[in-house]
Amino acid sequence: MNAKTHDNLDSQTAKKPFKSPATSASLIENWKDPKRYLWLLGPALPGIGLAALTGYAVAPKKFKALAWTGPALVHGIIPALDRAIGEDKSNPPESAVGPLEQDKYYSRIVKAFIPTQYAMTFMGAWLASRKNTPIEDKIGLTLTVGAINGVGINTAHELGHKSNKFNKLMAMAALAPTGYTHFVVEHNFGHHKRVATPEDPASSRMGESFWKFLPRTVFGGMKSSVEIEKARLARKGKSFWSLENELLQGWAMSAGFFGATTLVCGPRALPFLAAQAVYGASMLESVNYIEHYGLLRQKDNNGKYQRTQPEHSWNSNHIVTNLFLYQLQRHSDHHANPQRSYQALRHFEKAPQLPGGYASMLLPAYVPQWWYETMDKRVIDHYKGDLSKINWDPDRKAELMAKYADYAAEVAAKAGARREETSGSASEEAA
Repeated sequence: MNAKTHDNLDSQTAKKPFKSPATSASLIENWKDPKRYLWLLGPALPGIGLAALTGYAVAPKKFKALAWTGPALVHGIIPALDRAIGEDKSNPPESAVGPLEQDKYYSRIVKAFIPTQYAMTFMGAWLASRKNTPIEDKIGLTLTVGAINGVGINTAHELGHKSNKFNKLMAMAALAPTGYTHFVVEHNFGHHKRVATPEDPASSRMGESFWKFLPRTVFGGMKSSVEIEKARLARKGKSFWSLENELLQGWAMSAGFFGATTLVCGPRALPFLAAQAVYGASMLESVNYIEHYGLLRQKDNNGKYQRTQPEHSWNSNHIVTNLFLYQLQRHSDHHANPQRSYQALRHFEKAPQLPGGYASMLLPAYVPQWWYETMDKRVIDHYKGDLSKINWDPDRKAELMAKYADYAAEVAAKAGARREETSGSASEEAA
């Protein structure tokens, strides 16, 4: 891979911002963010986890269920609230984007996640390391802390896209409990360059199960991050083992956190720390699996991939998950403008939409047949039946193209009929 310097963000996706749909003058005038205080749900999440673990610590037999708060939130409560409250497709007017970006309130919200995240992780380690904690409770505690640290990776995602060195250090701090600090390097300067292409380990292919995708993205992402950092340091005339190596800095932060926690809580904390880190990192990769499934940037006549467009990411406007994930579900705008802050991200009509929020899609992603039944025809619909435009799992491409040939032909015929109808209507209006 020809790694570019990551002193600046990838210009391929940042140089031409998309235009937001027009907003009426009456809405632009005196516009205020209606979600301004709802964004506090993001840093509230580790607070909820810490409160649950504290309740369990006070009365572990009476409040046994509190050990399982994380899975209940991620797989039950948040998806239910998404369905009950629904979607929000509104965009901030262009005139409000500047003030939104400059308002430090929003960045403080993101950073507020981290201290409580550390306190919650330490509390979980202490509880899991006690001799009298039942094994089923240890599993629940592991999943609760891992789930919330998995969301912490999204906090790091928001901070890691900022050019300020302090924000990058804070991003690595948010990643340290999962040991996934290489994400800061690989995501910004690997994934954003190669998104929605077969070369990207973090873009899933149609017909590829999550369990096949997981080792490919984990090991591929790690390898890519090392290559990127080696190339960056080489351009500065430094070796991989330089103190400027951001990978080594991040790994040192993880080692320091794991070591300090084990020193205080004892060696029984180590299995807990390792297990919650694996679960938290797998949650990140399950979201990666969801975000670009089957989507492919086409090549031009020179064999170069087209610039990233809204149609290259799966999006969702379900409000509750967007509040907890800093609008990660408005993924198309994020890839178009990586430095745009979460509060200013926009919905695009051309972006393919998921049937539910990311939280609702996690369980289907873990069950291959459920996932394929939910998503495969949506990919074909998105490409109007043109199977050549799909990012296929090469091991299943022939099988799946044969399986969906009739459905694709039907979709293509309907799309052609709609185009003819639209063209005819336009001709009549012109006449």
